[in-house]
Amino acid sequence: MKRFLLASLFILTISGNVFCQNKISGTVTDGREPLIGVNVYVLGTVDGCITDSLGYFSFTTKKTGVVTLCASLLGYEEYARKSELDKLRGIRITLHEQAATIDDVVVTASTYSMGKSYQFKTMDALDVVLSGNSCGDLVAALQTLPGTQKVGEDGKLYVRGGSSEECQTFINGMHVLVPYGTNTENNASRGRFSPFLFKGMSFSLGGYNGEYGQALSSVLPMETTDVSPGDKLGVSASLLNWNAGGTKAFDKSSLSFNAEYTDLGLYNEIFPDRLDWTRPYRKVSGEAQYKAEFSRSDIFKTYIGYDLTSVGQRLDDRRLSLIEHNVYANATYRKYFSETFTLFAGMANSSVVENIDDAIVSGDHFHNFRNEVHLKAELSKRFSSVLKFTAGAENYVRDSRKSYGSQHYELDYSLPGIHADVLWRVMTHFFLSVSARAEQLTYNHCWEFMPRATLSFVPGNRFQMSAAYGRYSQAAEDDYIVRSQKKIGQNVADHAILSLQYNTPKTILRIEPYYKKYLSLPLLSEGIYTGDGHGVSKGVDFFIQDASLLENLTVTASYSFNDSERLWLDYAEARTPDFASQHNLRLSAKYPYGKLIFGITESYASGRECLAGKTPGYNSLDGSLTWLINPKIILYASLNNILGRKNIFRYEDDGTAITASRDRTLYVGIFISLKNTKAYDISNF
Repeated sequence: MKRFLLASLFILTISGNVFCQNKISGTVTDGREPLIGVNVYVLGTVDGCITDSLGYFSFTTKKTGVVTLCASLLGYEEYARKSELDKLRGIRITLHEQAATIDDVVVTASTYSMGKSYQFKTMDALDVVLSGNSCGDLVAALQTLPGTQKVGEDGKLYVRGGSSEECQTFINGMHVLVPYGTNTENNASRGRFSPFLFKGMSFSLGGYNGEYGQALSSVLPMETTDVSPGDKLGVSASLLNWNAGGTKAFDKSSLSFNAEYTDLGLYNEIFPDRLDWTRPYRKVSGEAQYKAEFSRSDIFKTYIGYDLTSVGQRLDDRRLSLIEHNVYANATYRKYFSETFTLFAGMANSSVVENIDDAIVSGDHFHNFRNEVHLKAELSKRFSSVLKFTAGAENYVRDSRKSYGSQHYELDYSLPGIHADVLWRVMTHFFLSVSARAEQLTYNHCWEFMPRATLSFVPGNRFQMSAAYGRYSQAAEDDYIVRSQKKIGQNVADHAILSLQYNTPKTILRIEPYYKKYLSLPLLSEGIYTGDGHGVSKGVDFFIQDASLLENLTVTASYSFNDSERLWLDYAEARTPDFASQHNLRLSAKYPYGKLIFGITESYASGRECLAGKTPGYNSLDGSLTWLINPKIILYASLNNILGRKNIFRYEDDGTAITASRDRTLYVGIFISLKNTKAYDISNF
């Protein structure tokens, strides 16, 4: 009898547990199609399952009464419903796509990111050095992007019909007064900074927000690398230059240095050019960085760089001699008070001293000193997942001294400014960026107010569309200010841009029409510069990068159409500037085979309008070969203008054709990492 009672109790217990199992079932969709792999569960329990290929789910729970049913899937807003169990059979759940927060979205209108950037990376530091037509120069590599124009006689960045002075460089948010090395007239300059110095670059061709001032057409913001986790030591050598650098890592900081010597004497002996050099181009440069992370919320960075450049050239009856000292230093501090509140403060100093003998006639001397102190502070606050606010204040303090014979001037002024930026997620997939910037030119006490706005539609990671409009200003060059008797104001440009971009894991496609209207440009009238100049620049840029045509093959094509016209400087009537070409086309391909990487680039630019006539079109076929000898040694070689075409860059007013000093340029370099654990990392920093 006792055994019978125990057996009955056991059976009743099991039966009770079985009958207490309550079934929950249903389907999950996005409103159109079933969703696979959705995690459906009862809150506070381990009871649940994953939806199948039809979006169906079914499971049991021991819970009784009222429960909370949850469903979650990456990329969708989480679902939760509190209900009686008997109402959760055959339920239909609809998940809504999760809207990106303002910290998630990256608007790429008119911006090409390099290095550690979102999903729109087009090149990194190694790509820059090993680009078929760059010879290791960052600026030359950027000239492969749409919107840039080939101006071979000085090698600087010209963007969408704007002059090179209209493109400004910033390091860690701080302005660089002169980002190029110097050279004699009609010889290309190189960028001052190594691409390996930076973890990320975002080249913006227009439409940037209120943070950036004193840039009329475009900005190149660059962010230096973070604290290094380990020591590094590297050397490189080529026919043009020799380099050595390294990093010493500490507990929460690192100290880096880099030294480079460039001398074209040997190169000119092996490959003579058409110019008569009295002293070959030489440059000695050094860089140092100190980076510290006192905590996860305190980041301090300093950078200092110095260049000494000298070159001499025989021109007719004079022996031109040029020597330039260029020093740049900055220090920045970033403090994260919380996940939503950030403080940034920085200061930078740029000093350039240039001395030229036999500058215009035999026996003359030219001296120019320029200095800029840039001070900046900025606060950023994210109020919610849909609203972010940034406000800042800064000042550009400038000092210039120039003398030539009996002519001499001194110029001092500053440009204090304030800005405020709001980024607002108006609704799902729609983002509005609104900026307001104001600057004062102290020598005439005039304020310039600059509203800017960008509306973006970002439905996902593959497509985005943006419309941007804004006003931008930049102080005139020192010579024009002096010859205007300090009456000329800031140059002004209004930008209107429409951007369409589509990308897949292997393809990037972008189309951008734009329109720029220039106002208050310097115009020479009766020996005095006024602010009556004006102009327009309009066109469209196309860019496509694809890696799906053939395994390992990456092809890039960029085309720019630009129609620009100006009345400025000494122009007697409105005309196309002599630096602008209407059509620019660049095609490139890169293919790795084993430890070899082959690269080829074709560059074309239509003729440029000069007073003495229109130049023939520019055409250059460039090739490169990279050999990854072992994980610590890279050998690189490139040949520019393989076909030896004699390209004419422009005509002087007397009809003299300006061409490159040599038809072909051969570059061979070896990069060696002496102390590093990362394969093929030729960064010395």
